[in-house]
Amino acid sequence: MRAALGLIALVMLTACEGGGDPVQQALRDTAAANHSAATQATVIEDDLSPRKPTPGERAFATSEAAMRAGMATASGETVDEAYIAKMIEHHRGAVAMADVALAQSTDPEIRRMAQAVRDVQTREIAEMRAWKPASE
Repeated sequence: MRAALGLIALVMLTACEGGGDPVQQALRDTAAANHSAATQATVIEDDLSPRKPTPGERAFATSEAAMRAGMATASGETVDEAYIAKMIEHHRGAVAMADVALAQSTDPEIRRMAQAVRDVQTREIAEMRAWKPASE
């Protein structure tokens, strides 16, 4: 059932190609959140009994699902374009996870690392968005 829900979410998201359109982004975010909510009860690898996710898993579930969904729908005509599109989504996921850590962690070292990840990944997203193919 979990795999079927994931496939349904992937099919729904594939219809929306990545890009800067806020409507498409809202659709991707909603589908990712729905997928995340549907898979909250996880299964232990070597045991078929369901278990509740830990507080740590719950804290990152939405950002993780959004990153996976974004990467699954990101594409490009060439390997270069697809790489850039997918890495932007990957970095957006890292920024979202860093935001969770900054909002919820009280450990100074975790907060320092999360802020560093946020700063670097944000700069790299801007660099990737500015990239133009060499043939242009």
